[in-house]
Amino acid sequence: ILKHILEQLNHYPDFNNYLIFVLTKLKSEDEPTRSLSGLILKNNVKAHYQNFPNGVSDFIKSECLQNIGDSSPLIRATVGILITTIASKGELQNWPELLPKLCLLLDSEDYNTCEGAFGALQKICEDSAEVLDSDMLDRPLNVMIPKFLQFFKHSSPKIRSHAIACVNQFIISRTQALMLHIDGFIENLFALATDEEPEVRKNVCRALVMLLEVRMDRLLPHMHNIIEYMLQRTQDQDENVALEACEFWLTLAEQPVCKDVLCNHLSKLTPVLVNGMKYSEIDIILLKGDVEEDDEAIPDNEQDIRPRFHRSRTVAQQYEGDRDGIEEDDDEDDDLEDDDTISDWNLRKCSAAALDVLANVFRDDLLLPILPLLKELLFHPEWVIKESGILVLGAIAEGCMQGMIAYLPELIPHLVQCLSDKKALVRSITCWTLSRYAHWVVSQPPDTYLKPLMTELLKRILDSNKRVQEAACSAFATLEEEACTELVPYLAYILDTLVFAFSKYQHKNLLILYDAIGTLADSVGHHLNKPEYIQMLMPPLIAKWNQLKDEDKDLFPLLECLSSVATALQSGFLPYCEPVYQRCVNLVQKTLAQTMSQPDQYEAPDKDFMIVALDLLSGLAEGLGDNIEQLVARSNILTLMYQCMQDKMPEVRQSSFALLGDLTKACFMHVKPCIADFMPILGTNLNPELISVCNNATWAIGEISIQMGAEMQPYVAMVLHQLVEIINRPNTPKTLLENTGTTRCTSLRNIRDNEEKDSAFRGICTMISVNPGGVVQDFIFFCDAVASWVNPKDDLRDMFGKILHGFKNQVGEENWGRFSDQFPLPLKERLAAFYGLIGLKSNCRAAAKTHESAV
Repeated sequence: ILKHILEQLNHYPDFNNYLIFVLTKLKSEDEPTRSLSGLILKNNVKAHYQNFPNGVSDFIKSECLQNIGDSSPLIRATVGILITTIASKGELQNWPELLPKLCLLLDSEDYNTCEGAFGALQKICEDSAEVLDSDMLDRPLNVMIPKFLQFFKHSSPKIRSHAIACVNQFIISRTQALMLHIDGFIENLFALATDEEPEVRKNVCRALVMLLEVRMDRLLPHMHNIIEYMLQRTQDQDENVALEACEFWLTLAEQPVCKDVLCNHLSKLTPVLVNGMKYSEIDIILLKGDVEEDDEAIPDNEQDIRPRFHRSRTVAQQYEGDRDGIEEDDDEDDDLEDDDTISDWNLRKCSAAALDVLANVFRDDLLLPILPLLKELLFHPEWVIKESGILVLGAIAEGCMQGMIAYLPELIPHLVQCLSDKKALVRSITCWTLSRYAHWVVSQPPDTYLKPLMTELLKRILDSNKRVQEAACSAFATLEEEACTELVPYLAYILDTLVFAFSKYQHKNLLILYDAIGTLADSVGHHLNKPEYIQMLMPPLIAKWNQLKDEDKDLFPLLECLSSVATALQSGFLPYCEPVYQRCVNLVQKTLAQTMSQPDQYEAPDKDFMIVALDLLSGLAEGLGDNIEQLVARSNILTLMYQCMQDKMPEVRQSSFALLGDLTKACFMHVKPCIADFMPILGTNLNPELISVCNNATWAIGEISIQMGAEMQPYVAMVLHQLVEIINRPNTPKTLLENTGTTRCTSLRNIRDNEEKDSAFRGICTMISVNPGGVVQDFIFFCDAVASWVNPKDDLRDMFGKILHGFKNQVGEENWGRFSDQFPLPLKERLAAFYGLIGLKSNCRAAAKTHESAV
C-alpha cells in the first residue's frame, strides 16, 4: 500500500521539494523522520530522476550542498547518500560545481561541514571511481588525491578515516593520479599504523592488502616490518580490524614471493591464525552453541535459505583422478565453515581460509609449527578449543595431505568418535573435516575406516540438530564422490537412512538431501537399478515432485537429483518416466512462451526452470536409451529444442546441445529430419570463448556424425574449419579437445575405457586409413594412446593391430627397431603382449635387462 501511495505522490512535481524540505529544514521533526524523508527522496532519484523538472532537481542539489554540514551525523550521512545517488545518475557531468565545492568545504574550520563533505566524497569515490578517473570530467583526481593525502594527519580520527577510505578506492585500478603519489601514500599509511581509532587501522590494513596486489615492488623493501605489523593487527581487539588484517595472509599466499618472505614468520603466524579459528563468545550465543539444541522440529526461516542456481549440464569425459570434468566445484570449502546465522565472512572463516591457502603454499613445511598445536587442541577438554582444532585439521587437509598420512590411522578413528560429541557444533565441524580426508579413507581397506565412518555419518544425517544434519549430508555427498562403487555393498543401509531423512528434514536440509541422493546415483550408477532399491527411493521423490508447483524454485535441486537417478536406474525408471518427461517438456514450453511474450521486460522469466528441465530430459535419454523413443514421438520436444539452441543465454544453449547429443544416441530416427536445421546452429556455436557451450556443441556434432555416416557430407563444411581451429588453439581445455576429437592421441590416452573413447578411436583409425601419411610424425603418440586401452572391443582391437603392423611392415624391420627403441619399456611390453609387436630382439633383451637391474 505504501509503495502505491508513494507512486501516486510522485505524480506531483512538488512532492520531491517537500521531501528535501523535511530533510533539511523541518528541524521540529525528529531526526529519524527527517532522514526517512531523505531516503524516500533518494529512491525517487534512483527511479524517476530523469523526469524531475529542472527547477526541482536544481533546488534539491542546492539544498544538499547547503546542508552537508548539518549538526546531526544522521542527517549529514543522509544528505551524502542523496548527493552520491544524484551523481551516479550521470549527474557528475551536469553538476560541475559539485566536486570543487565539496573539496573547498574540506578546508572549513567547522568540523561538521568538513566531515559531511568528506562523507559525501567517500560515497562518490565508492560509487563513481571509474568516471572520476576518466577524461569525461577532466581528471579531477589530479587535484583530489593530493588533497585527500593532506588529511591523513588531521586531528579528527573520523576525518583521517574518510581520507584513507577515499584514496583506497583507486588502488586496485592503479589510478595514475595515485601512482604519482604512491611513495607519499605509503609513508602516510605507515605513520597511521598504530592510530588509536579502529576505523583508521582498518583502512590502513585494507590499503596494504590491496597494495600487495598492485604495488608489491613498493612494499617489498618494508616487507619484514609489514608482516610484523599485520601479525599484531590480526590480533587486534577490534574484530573488524583483525578481519581486515587477516585478509593480508590470503592475498600474500597468491603472490610468488609468499614462500620467501613468510617462511621465517610461520612459527609466529600459525598460532595467530589458529587462535582466530575459535568461535567468539558472540558467535556461540548466536549459534546457541552452549545450549544443546534439538531443533529438527522447528520450521526453517525462509529468508535463511539461500537461492540456488542451477549449473548446466556439460558433457565431459571421465578422467582418472578428475571426477569433475572441466567444471570447477564452486562449493569447495563452502564450509570454512557455513555459519549462516552469523555474518557471512568473519575472522574465524578468514583465518581458516588463510591457513588453507598457506598449507597449499608451504605444504608439509607448515606441519612443523602446526602439529604441536593440533596435539593440544584436538584432545582439549574445552569444547570450543577442541572444535577449533578439528577445523584446523580440515583446513590443512589439501595442502599437507602427504605429511598427514602418517597420523591419519590415529586421527580418523578419533574424529569418528567426535561425531558423537555432545556439542552440536563439534559434531558438525567433524563432519566437514572428515569429508576433507575422504580420499585417503577410501584408499584404505573398507572395513578399517570407510565402514565405521559411513556408519557414523549416516547416524549424523539423522541427528536431532539441523546444523549437524546439513554438515553430515554434505560430507556424505563428498564421501559418495570419492567412494563410488565401494558403497554398493551398503546401498540398502544408505538408502534406508536417506529415505528416512525425507520425513525428518525441514525445508533447507531437504534441498541438501536431494544433492546427496543425486550424488549417490552418480557414484554407484546402474547398481541402483534393483527393484528393492527403486521401491525405497522413488516414492518419496515422486511425492515431492507432485507436491511442488511449476514456479517453485525447489524444483531445481529435485530435477537435478531426478536427472542423476534416471541416468542410474536406466530401465528401472520406466514406470515413472512419462509424467516426469511431460512435465519437463511443459516447463521448457512455458518458459519459452514467457520469453516470447515479454522479450524486453525488466522482469525476464527465470530460465533456470528451462535449463534444469532440459538437463533432466538429457538424464532420461541417457538412462532410458531407446525406451524414450515413444515419448519423443508423442511430443514437440525437437521444435522446442530448435528454439532453445538459439536462445541468447549460453546456459540454455549448452543444455539443449547436451540433450541433442543424448537424443541422437537414443532415438536418431526422430532427430534425423531436423539435422538440416540443427547443423548450421551447431556450427555457429563452436566458439571456444564459451567453453561449455562449445564443448557440448562439438560432442553433439560427433554423435550426429556417427549416426549419419556418409550422409554427413553436405554438413562438413559448416563445422570443419572451426573444429580444426579448436584443435590447433593453444590452451584448449582437455574436455574440449577430447570432444573435438577425438583426434589428439595425447588427450585420449588419459581417458578410462568407455563408449565415447571407443567412438573417438574409431574416428582416429578411420582418419589414418584414409590418410596414413598424416600420422607418421606423431605415430609414437598413437602407439601410446592404443596402449592405454585395457579392454577394447574385438573389432577395434583388430583395427589397432592392422594399423600397427601395417606401419611396421611399411618402414621395415630395422627402422621399426630404431623407432621402437624410443618407447618407454612399459609401452613396449604392452604392445608386444596385446598386438605381438616386437622390435629387434637384441634391443628388447637389452631393454629387459636394464629394466631388471633397475628393479
